[in-house]
Amino acid sequence: MLRTLEHLERMAIGAIDGPIGRVKDAYFEDRNWTVRYLVVDTGGWLSRKVLVTPLSIQGADWDAHRIDVSMTREQVRHSPDIDTDKPVSRQHEMAFLNYYGLPYYWGGPMLWGPSAYPSGIGEISRERLHTEPSVDTARSSDEQDDPHLRSCRAVASYHIEATDGSIGHVEDYLFDDRTWSIVYIAVETRNWLPGQHVLVSTDHVQRVSWEERKIYLALSKDEVRRCPPFDRDLGLSDLEEHAAQEQYPHPDPHRFSNTTFR
Repeated sequence: MLRTLEHLERMAIGAIDGPIGRVKDAYFEDRNWTVRYLVVDTGGWLSRKVLVTPLSIQGADWDAHRIDVSMTREQVRHSPDIDTDKPVSRQHEMAFLNYYGLPYYWGGPMLWGPSAYPSGIGEISRERLHTEPSVDTARSSDEQDDPHLRSCRAVASYHIEATDGSIGHVEDYLFDDRTWSIVYIAVETRNWLPGQHVLVSTDHVQRVSWEERKIYLALSKDEVRRCPPFDRDLGLSDLEEHAAQEQYPHPDPHRFSNTTFR
């Protein structure tokens, strides 16, 4: 089912032995639009923000606003420090995943490496997944391809550019709660289509310019105008989801998108 980032930010995170905190943000990988980590505010008991990966999720009750993870509060207390105000590098990811004994998700043919879903990756041995890429390979990839993760909150302020002009800015994201891939961007069209939000498939993102803080689409204004509407107060009904998928087919979780970034 599709969920919004706004919905995700209402979720409480529970460890095996007690509460951890609440989701305040999420990091997505900028090459295939997939949520890789949740940023959790631990409140007074730890007084810092920590990361939680979908790889550690045991279950989610979206109606009760709760996600349970397979870690203890003591593990969270001593987890590697990561500056959640900056992009997370591959080296930080490796330290984080090694600490929790979780497999790497990169290096495979599907969205989560050898699996289309984070729940499926745990069935493959940690030793096998941690043999490739090596630390040197990961470092080389980090330097050449800039595989940094990006804050959903930060990108929410980015402007959206159609092929023939500006159309508005990112208002929210809709992600698949099984694959954790961001399927649609909810776009606030502002003065161009006053008071209207539309859903644009991430398959139609041509590139993202971090320097300009803009997302460029491979769609014209007229094509964007025909995108499915989205009412953030009502959420995405089954009818709206069906209509959106009819116009823009659901991205295949077994492949990466052709989006390019700079």
